[in-house]
Amino acid sequence: MRFSPQRTLATIVLLIATQTALAQAPKTVFLENLTWTEVRDEVAAGKTTIIIPIGGTEQSGPDVALGKHNARVAVLSQRIAQGLGNALVAPIVAYVPEGGYAPPTSHMRFPGTITIPDDVFEKMLESAANSFAVHGFKNIVFLGDHGGYQNDLKHVVAQLNKSWAGTSTRAFVPPEYYGTSSDGFNAILREHGFHDDEIGTHAGLADVSLLLAVAPQMVRLDKLRSGPKPGAADGVYGGDPRRASAELGQQGIDAIVSRTVEAIRKDTAGH
Repeated sequence: MRFSPQRTLATIVLLIATQTALAQAPKTVFLENLTWTEVRDEVAAGKTTIIIPIGGTEQSGPDVALGKHNARVAVLSQRIAQGLGNALVAPIVAYVPEGGYAPPTSHMRFPGTITIPDDVFEKMLESAANSFAVHGFKNIVFLGDHGGYQNDLKHVVAQLNKSWAGTSTRAFVPPEYYGTSSDGFNAILREHGFHDDEIGTHAGLADVSLLLAVAPQMVRLDKLRSGPKPGAADGVYGGDPRRASAELGQQGIDAIVSRTVEAIRKDTAGH
């Protein structure tokens, strides 16, 4: 084989470029994909807002996977952090209050749902927030994708801000996030001619459309389209998801992101 200086030079350049790329910090807003030194440097560079995304593991009818809220809040938190430009995203909280287990109540009546007590849930969130405060984050933002624990989040934020009085750290739970995913998106759907008995309150057209826009693999679409209208016995409350679509859901996703980014910027302005 003949020696080729050009080929050797090209190989060396490729190796250097590869090593340089590997040495750079990953382009991610997800905290768990960073090293501790990368987190330290991001905070020092001004990324002092941390988003704590909260989902849940619960039934959403026979045609939607149990991790609906986790998948949805992952995508939304990422887009919100990217829109803010000064935020990172904490690991998703997937264990949340979902009812009792002795006897089973609420979503716990359906196999696969996981629940924890409200006080345990609140203490976990407080501990996470205090951890981030220790590491230099100034704005601790809770984004809860599920309606059942919204009051818990408000209580946690009030307790944290009371304990942080006199410091430069604050906790927030922007109402625009959950408000847009429910009432705000419902208003968009009504503009398209859908009625409340189809939109629903849980696992109906609104809920499933949002999921189709971010994680369509979690919806058993063929079964959903061909099956009869599901009801409360199936875990679908007050709605009919059979005409759900990613196109409708994307309008809701865009609204949630834009309104939440605007709200967080307003809440944290000058802080």
